[in-house]
Amino acid sequence: MKQGNIASRCLLISLLLVAVVFSAFAGEKTVNLVSEVIEHFDDPPMYSWKLFPSKFGIDSSGKELWEMRYVGAWPNAIFRRTEEDPNRKSLGIHGSFLRKAYNYLEIVPGTGEGDGFEVVPIKFPGRIQLIDMWVWGSNHNYYLEAHVRDYLGMDHVLPLGDLNFIGWKNLSVNIPTSIQQQRPYPPIYQGLVLTKLVIWTRPEEKVDDFYIYFDQLKVLTDRFEERFDGDELAEDYMVSEIWGSGTN
Repeated sequence: MKQGNIASRCLLISLLLVAVVFSAFAGEKTVNLVSEVIEHFDDPPMYSWKLFPSKFGIDSSGKELWEMRYVGAWPNAIFRRTEEDPNRKSLGIHGSFLRKAYNYLEIVPGTGEGDGFEVVPIKFPGRIQLIDMWVWGSNHNYYLEAHVRDYLGMDHVLPLGDLNFIGWKNLSVNIPTSIQQQRPYPPIYQGLVLTKLVIWTRPEEKVDDFYIYFDQLKVLTDRFEERFDGDELAEDYMVSEIWGSGTN
């Protein structure tokens, strides 16, 4: 009887080990993580950008107190100073607000210039896990946000960090798993889009003569896509080709 009990226990332990191993492998998720530059801010930039300040960023005559230009500067952590390239730039922003408050400045992507500018959010590739960019700060007690939109049309605010530092610094934010980037129906992958970057001032900080520079907006993204028989029928171009704008 004793040998029978020992054998039964050994069999039970073996089954438990098999179950644990099977669960470990079954829980694995295939990923293909890559780092991709979304905007290098070089000449020419990958997108057009426009500034939209809050009300105290506009004077009584309706003139905006903010300007933007591309300048020949960049962080040494990315490119050495000896690597001369006349097209290498960063995005410079300069301006002020009329009074202290929770002022904000929106930096919005799009196409076109001047009156022909059209707001067009930037579509992120894959399922992004992190956003990072290089920022030159002038030690103002401000902070920076990235605003993204999911496929359901919901907007999410991601804090990139405080701007109370001097010189170039890499700021980043992880994408919460609560933000939906896929659905249970094909096409399963549904990416996020960047709608704007937003600088906020804190009410105790001075708001005149502010400078900031941006370079190398990047994402860490999962590019893996699980294939299935007939997956081409879920592609946007195939849906459009077969069904046009939709069914009645």
